[in-house]
Amino acid sequence: MTDVTSSGDTTLISTGVAGLDRVLDGLRIGDNVVWRVSDLNDYRSFVLPFVRSARKAGRQIIYLRFGQHEPLLPPGPGIRIVEVDARDGFESFTARVWELVETWGHGAFYVCDCLSDLLDAWATDTMVGYFFRVICPLLFELDTVAWFALYPHRHSRHTLDRIRATTQVMIDVHRADNDIQIQPVKVWQRQSPTMFLPHRYQDGAFTPVTDSSNATRLQAAIEHQAHGTQQRLDRWDRLFLEARALSGSEDRTARRALTERILRVLISRDPRVLELAERYLDLDDLTAIHNRIIGSGFIGGKAVGMLLARAILLQEDPDTWNEALDPHDSTFLASDAWYAFLVHNGLWPLMMRHRTYQGYFEEAPALRNAILAGTFPPEVRPELIRTLDHFGQYPILVRSSSLLEDGFGNAFAGKYESVFLVNQGDPEQRLAELENAIRQVYASALSEDALSYRRSRDLEHQEEPMALLIQRVNGRFHDHWYLPDAAAVGVSRNTFVWDPDMTPEAGMLRLVMGLGTRAVDRIEGDHALVVALDQPDKQPFRSREENYRFSQHLVDALDVNGPGLTTIDLTSLAREVPDLPLSQLGETDREASDRARELGLDHPVWRLTFRPLIRKGDVTAMASLLLKTLEQAYRHPVDVEFTLHLATADNPRPRLNLVQCRPLATIGEASPVELPRRPDPRQILLSTEGHFMGGNINLPIHRIIRVKAEAYSALTVPEKYQVANLVGRLARQTPEYFNLMLAGPGRWGTSSPELGVPVGFADISRVSVLVEVADMGNGMVPDLSFGSHFFQDLVESGIAYVALFPEETGSRWNPDWLTDHSLLRQADCLLRDDLPPAHIRDCVEIRECEDHPIRVLADITVQRLLAGHL
Repeated sequence: MTDVTSSGDTTLISTGVAGLDRVLDGLRIGDNVVWRVSDLNDYRSFVLPFVRSARKAGRQIIYLRFGQHEPLLPPGPGIRIVEVDARDGFESFTARVWELVETWGHGAFYVCDCLSDLLDAWATDTMVGYFFRVICPLLFELDTVAWFALYPHRHSRHTLDRIRATTQVMIDVHRADNDIQIQPVKVWQRQSPTMFLPHRYQDGAFTPVTDSSNATRLQAAIEHQAHGTQQRLDRWDRLFLEARALSGSEDRTARRALTERILRVLISRDPRVLELAERYLDLDDLTAIHNRIIGSGFIGGKAVGMLLARAILLQEDPDTWNEALDPHDSTFLASDAWYAFLVHNGLWPLMMRHRTYQGYFEEAPALRNAILAGTFPPEVRPELIRTLDHFGQYPILVRSSSLLEDGFGNAFAGKYESVFLVNQGDPEQRLAELENAIRQVYASALSEDALSYRRSRDLEHQEEPMALLIQRVNGRFHDHWYLPDAAAVGVSRNTFVWDPDMTPEAGMLRLVMGLGTRAVDRIEGDHALVVALDQPDKQPFRSREENYRFSQHLVDALDVNGPGLTTIDLTSLAREVPDLPLSQLGETDREASDRARELGLDHPVWRLTFRPLIRKGDVTAMASLLLKTLEQAYRHPVDVEFTLHLATADNPRPRLNLVQCRPLATIGEASPVELPRRPDPRQILLSTEGHFMGGNINLPIHRIIRVKAEAYSALTVPEKYQVANLVGRLARQTPEYFNLMLAGPGRWGTSSPELGVPVGFADISRVSVLVEVADMGNGMVPDLSFGSHFFQDLVESGIAYVALFPEETGSRWNPDWLTDHSLLRQADCLLRDDLPPAHIRDCVEIRECEDHPIRVLADITVQRLLAGHL
């Protein structure tokens, strides 16, 4: 039978074997044919006549080669062999096949390698089923015929059912000695009295087994021969069953070999991360992770960083950390659940449009909205219910943990969302809120900031599945308030030392009371305490009043009876919660307390200076040991987050709960820079002692964009957002070979326009030097947010940072120099008339200095920075 058109509109396609055509009533255009075999030679024996018949009919054959077995087809006329590597992961492989199918378009015929070989690349057959569910409908829509094979005993029943439901034709091939039997189990829109009976195959003829006795005997012989292979378990589950079987075994070689296999499908593909994991995670650690996992695949960079750091500490110094480190309490929603969610909701075509260069930003909003409206696959929801049962009614935190997140060179700091849940109410309500939180974190992978970050770092085509961490929030209940005693960000390399006697290698902390959100984010109108670990008592304040002024006044906590995550002022919280450990975290402001009593307020006024905690020394000593141990193991500076459980009568020593560890992004310390001894003040744009980041700097500047403080402060909030949009547009238009300086009042990237210019990361990703100028008259003051997400963005992007306080001794800011200097060319032509109104444009000044670059020089050893014609 060759291609013929039937009396209707259906095209009949030959299998190449006349007897099989009669059994199936031929193939139809659009058919996907799945052969379930125990011997790949049986599949090959049917592939070859099919290809010969198709070639005779003039069909183009595409052979998708991805298996480890011997090739099914030799090169030849009309056969195009396309190799696709599955080891890069499900997304990359599926996207590549999708693109190939779209490229070849309508009418091509496909022969594919054995689907079961994908297990060697992915470890889980769940994703084999989802791959088929994605590609099969596309092949059907493009009027193709495609052949696949798989070994059924290597797959779970769930995956076999998913493939069966998706394909048009499925045929079982059984062999008992030399007796071969085929049995169609699905033939879409075709039927005959004997079609689904077993058929004996001999010399090209297919004879239906119509005698039930013979059929029973044949089936018994097949099952006896296959005994022991029909496990019907996911390859993923079998991997961990093997791990449990080796638990306690003295066969170190077998344990190490299995550990290395699991690490590559559970932990990471990054050789640097794997090298760490091989040193510090053993088989028992991996089975413990599996006990807390939902789905299969990678647990993501954030989860890996947390677990690795804990393993390092406990292995290097068990006596200290077994007592000082709280166990983690986390569930891992693994990366395959992300893909399952996309496929389950029919979002793969939209995902493929988003992956194109044109669609990268254009399709993201539609995909983000579709994710927010999506539902969860049936295999995920019961696991989420069990997770909630485990946590009871403790608050929980849903955190992103994508594949590339918190890795070497790519922290994705603050790019993806984290969602706090108070976890109150009946089980149905709590499940709905958890699912909403997961969708929210999933959708954040498509935010403009995240997409811009990925593109700026050439990651847009790398596989980046979103795994999740679901964690019990560390803290204590205080009536309806829930919060940890304190939280901190720590970095093992302090690039912001403000005193010549401080050592950058000693590290630094950002300490806050309450949830750590105020330690990792830029704090609007508030301040975390910065502690240099080699001199923790030394603060960059000139007076007690300044110390109080630049302390933490607001606390982030969870209101379990109200809105959840809440910011409350310290005075109000202290009044509501008398058992807060304020005596360990701060000191009373006597003058303010006296004034309060005069107003009839009996409660003392507390200032969160953390002096009692620092003077006691336990926490700073633990933090210093922790950072040094982790940096030594990582062989790279690290950035950690932890919560703090202060000492009580029952537990006389404080304990840490380490929730994050990642390699610290560093610009690096360049070669020594020689600053001019007596620079001409007429040639200086700015200078500062301290308050800068970036190590030693020697950088020419080709363009300067400045936001004028006085004009900006007079604008309304909507108008200030217009200025931010304008600055972002101008920054993105700057040629790539230009070094751009961005200067403006207050805090770049703030969410409060009254405190600075609310640009996003996408707006500043091309900037070389970012200058924040304190405009004391309008209250727009820079925030030296060491360790914050904003800080991490700057460091990762290689952006030098300057916080300029013109009223301080040793600081200078001369913006008139930009206007007066004859060598600086005005570039207001970039402010076209089609941009915002004139009073918005007038807030922004652009100066070109390509012909006579301004030079920025900084020496970290003397904490001095200059910019001008030097």
